[in-house]
Formats: sequence, structure tokens, C-alpha cells
Amino acid sequence: MTLFNLGAREAGHYAEPVTLADLVEQGEARSVVLESGDEVAALKPYLNRLELVVLRFPIFRDGRGFTQARELREYLHFGGEIRVEGHVLPDQADFLKRCGVDSVVLPEGSDVRPWERQLKRYSVSFQRSVLPEKVLDVGTRVAR
Repeated sequence: MTLFNLGAREAGHYAEPVTLADLVEQGEARSVVLESGDEVAALKPYLNRLELVVLRFPIFRDGRGFTQARELREYLHFGGEIRVEGHVLPDQADFLKRCGVDSVVLPEGSDVRPWERQLKRYSVSFQRSVLPEKVLDVGTRVAR
């Protein structure tokens, strides 16, 4: 497994994440994995002790992981690491970062250069972000 950092936060090393169902039963777990159909709100009672939330992407066309990441950062104010794994593409790197994702699990031996290129590709965005950014024009463009 190769971890690729999307931002300034360095990916940490944690115990194996438990499922959402196991989190309820195991009061000491510090990391959890959410499937795309899991409700983020179910984590609310545990967020104060969680260090890592792993979001699984079953297929690159399934955008629920982006929504889960935004919910964690924007609405639940989760300050720990958000990591994604599964079927993600380098083209999604910038949007993952803008949704609050810190790192991506890549298959062993993966070339990280396409991911690095994607993060440098655009200097402005039309979409709002969970990152602190400067508005360039009446909320339509955001400088990085």
C-alpha cells in the first residue's frame, strides 16, 4: 500500500480501521472505514476519539465518498485524517482535496506523478471548498 498525501498533513499510521458496525461495539477503536452507503452522521458520537476515517470508493463513478468527506469536515468539523481507498483516479485528486480528504491509498508500486500533476493543474476553481481560499469574483471563482 502506498499513501499519497493530497495536502500539507502527513498521512499517519493507525491500527486497522474497523467497520461502522464494529465501531459501535468496540469503544476503543480510533479508526473506522465507511462504505459508500454508510451514513456519516452515525459517526457523530465517536468523532471526539477518532483519528482516521477511511472512505471506500467502490467505483470511480460513485461520488458519495466526496459527499461523506465534505460532511465530515464542513458539518461535523472532524479534525482527524480523512483517507480514501478503492477505485479513485488521479483526475479526482484536486476535488478530493477540496472536499477535505488528506490522503489516498494507491496500489503498491503506483506512479504518484499523475497525482502530483493533477494537484498542480488548476489555480482557480468554480466550486466552493472546505479549504480556506480567496474569492476572486462574487463567489464564482476561488484562488488557491
